[in-house]
Amino acid sequence: MLNGKKIVVVMPAYNAEKTLEKTYSEIYKEVVDEIILTDDNSQDSTKNLAKELNITTIVHKENKGYGANQKSCYIAALNSNADIIIMLHPDYQYTPKLIPAIASMLAFEEYDVVLASRMLSNALAGGMPLYKYIANKFLTAFQNFFMNQHLSEYHTGYRGFKREVLEKLPLADCDNDFIFDNEMLALIAYYGFNIGEISCPTKYFPEASSINFTRSCKYGLGCLAVSIKYLLAYAGIYKSKIFKQNAKKLDLKSELPYFHKCD
Repeated sequence: MLNGKKIVVVMPAYNAEKTLEKTYSEIYKEVVDEIILTDDNSQDSTKNLAKELNITTIVHKENKGYGANQKSCYIAALNSNADIIIMLHPDYQYTPKLIPAIASMLAFEEYDVVLASRMLSNALAGGMPLYKYIANKFLTAFQNFFMNQHLSEYHTGYRGFKREVLEKLPLADCDNDFIFDNEMLALIAYYGFNIGEISCPTKYFPEASSINFTRSCKYGLGCLAVSIKYLLAYAGIYKSKIFKQNAKKLDLKSELPYFHKCD
């Protein structure tokens, strides 16, 4: 807890058995009040290891996608009365040691959203493939131009939010796959939330999750489309589904498939 705010870390997981314990061990428990893991029907023993570590665990009965997994994370966090929610991938690509810094930036009302940016550090030195580095730079420049922002990257999976952000955004209508991350950031900008960034080292290694070249291309095209849709909505020309007034927010009454729930 910081400044009277309950801090909850959420971990969207898929086949994270080899890296979960290492990630969990470096979470600063003196600051974090609760940890929630959602397992998107992993084919390894992620859920059993999470239970052994006494992590509140939700398991999808079928693979629903990265975006859907995040939605379950956020519903569970909001229902646990979290004030600050920090998403950390359990694949150990991002260091958990930044959680206190991210939480502080939110708990002391400096920002509404904080992104841990790989591009503010030496991402190539951390093993980021060159094609991903170049694509990240290009997409970020494109998105900054179309969305009138000044971010160093839009593609980090390490993010922190105030409760009000997740309550207000119509995340239920966002995509259930990887483009969810980008749609979420577009909505954050559209709704006028204040975004901060912090430099984050990254580690690429065989056990760290990463989408392949084909899916990366699909994701990149999706990011371009989201930025154009944002501009059209902001200009009042055309509002696609997630930018409409009747877009759906997360249903906090949803019954999540808990595998292990800490008291």
